[in-house]
Amino acid sequence: MDTILELKKLTKRYHGVTALNKISASFAKGEIHALMGENGAGKSTLIKAIAGAIPFDEGSLIINGWEYPKITPHEAIANGIGVIYQEFCLVPSMSIAENIFLGKKIGSNVKPDFLEMHRLSAEIFDKFNIKIDTKRMVSSLSTAQQQIVEIAKAVLRDVKVLIMDEPSATLAMSEVSKMFELMKVLKEQGVTVIYISHRMDEVFEICDRVTVLRDGEYVGTDNISNIDKKTLVNMMVGRDLDENCPLRNAVIGEVVLEARNVTGNGVNNINMVLHRGEILGMSGLVGSGRTELAKVIYGAAKMESGQIYINGKEVSIRTPGEAIKSGIGLIPEDRKTEGVLLEYSIDWNISLMCLKRLSRNMVILKDKVKEAVYKYFELMSIKAPSVDTLVKELSGGNQQKVVLAKTIAADTKIIIFDEPTRGIDVGAKQEIYKLMNILVEAGNSIIMISSDMEELLGMSDRIIVLHEGRISGEVSKSDFSQNRVLSLASALQGVD
Repeated sequence: MDTILELKKLTKRYHGVTALNKISASFAKGEIHALMGENGAGKSTLIKAIAGAIPFDEGSLIINGWEYPKITPHEAIANGIGVIYQEFCLVPSMSIAENIFLGKKIGSNVKPDFLEMHRLSAEIFDKFNIKIDTKRMVSSLSTAQQQIVEIAKAVLRDVKVLIMDEPSATLAMSEVSKMFELMKVLKEQGVTVIYISHRMDEVFEICDRVTVLRDGEYVGTDNISNIDKKTLVNMMVGRDLDENCPLRNAVIGEVVLEARNVTGNGVNNINMVLHRGEILGMSGLVGSGRTELAKVIYGAAKMESGQIYINGKEVSIRTPGEAIKSGIGLIPEDRKTEGVLLEYSIDWNISLMCLKRLSRNMVILKDKVKEAVYKYFELMSIKAPSVDTLVKELSGGNQQKVVLAKTIAADTKIIIFDEPTRGIDVGAKQEIYKLMNILVEAGNSIIMISSDMEELLGMSDRIIVLHEGRISGEVSKSDFSQNRVLSLASALQGVD
C-alpha cells in the first residue's frame, strides 16, 4: 500500500480540553477512505488540522514522505490537500469558470483571460463527462452542481488528497449516485478521497477502508470488506446499538389534520390526512415540493387556495404563530438558521415559544418557565453542562433536541419533522427516533419529510410521495419498498 498521507500522534487542545489525542492513521494513494465517528468525535477538528486551517499542538503530518510538524493552508494546498466543506466556498455572483479560477492568474494583471478560463474549465468537466455551461452564475446552480464546481476547483489545483465533509447531506439519491461516479474517476486517477458521512449505506457502497474516532481518540482502521454495520456502529459509540428504527406501540386513531385542495408555494391541489398517533412519511426528489408543502401547512408560506382542517374544524393559518396556536409545530431542515438561535442559551431557546402560555397579565411567571425548561431539557436528554450553555456549543444532535424541546414546550400536537436526522450521528439518530416514538405513543402526530430511505421505511406508518408539486401516490405499510417509493418519486407508475 502506497501511503500518501500519514498522521503521527496529532493532538489538539482547546482551553484545556483535548479535542484530538495523539491521533495516528495513514491514507493510501488512490483509495476512498471513510472517516467516521459521532458528533464531537473530532472529525472536523482533524480535517481542519490536516488542511492547515487550525494549528495542532503536538504531532506531525507526513505528506508524500515529507514531515510537517506545522502546516499552513498554503503548504497544504501546495502538497495537494483539498477540502470540500459542508458550507461551500463559492461566490454566488460569479460564473462557474470564475469560481474555479478564483485566486489563479489567467491572463494579464490588467485583464483576465475569460475565454481561456472557460476553455480550461470545460476541459475539467469533460474529464468527468459532465456537460455544463461554465458561464452560468453559481447562484443559479443546484446544490449538486455547486458540489461539482467544488470538485472541479480541487482538480484544477492538482489535488492529491480530497477531503469531503458530509457531501451527500443535501443531495437527492440520484445526485449521490452521480457524485459517487465522480469519486470513482478521481480514485482511478490516483486521488485519495477522505469521505466523512453519517450514512452507513454510502460508506459500505463507496469506501475501501474506514477510520473511526471516538471522543477525540483513534479507535481503529479496517477494510470495509472485513466489517459489518453492527461492528462499525460499536466502534463509533463504544457499545452495541441497534441501528434499525426502534419499534413502537402507538395506537393510530382519528384524523387530526386534513388538507383539501391546498395550492401555493409551488405545490398544487394537495389532498392528504394525518391521524392521531401516526408518523406520516413524506418522500420525493429534491424540488418535489415536500418542504414547500410543510411551510404552507405551518403558515410560513402563503396558501393560495384550499382548506386545512384541525380535528374536523377548518382553520386559517397565515403565519407560524397561527399554526402554533392551532397546535402545529415545525422542526425545520436547516436547524442552524431556522430552528435555533445559536448565540443564545438552551433555556432561552426552549422557552422562546411558550412564554405567552406561561405568563399572566403580561407578566412572565419565571418559576413556571424554569420548570418547563428543566422538564424538556431532561425529557430530551440534552447533553450539555447546564441550561445556560449556548446552543452553538452543542453537537448537531443536541441542537436538534433543543429545536424539538422548544416545539413541544409550545404545546404542539402535530409536529412536522423536515429531515429529522440530517447531519447527526448514529447514536443521536436512535435518540431522535425514540423521542418521536414517545411523542406518537402519547397521542401526538408527526409528518416526517426524509431523504433517508432506511429512515423513511423504518419510521413511517404510511408514506405519501410528491413529484413536481403534486402527490404522485401513497404507499401503505404493507406495500413498503424502496423501488415503489422511488418509482412514485420519479413518476414512473407501475414500477415495483
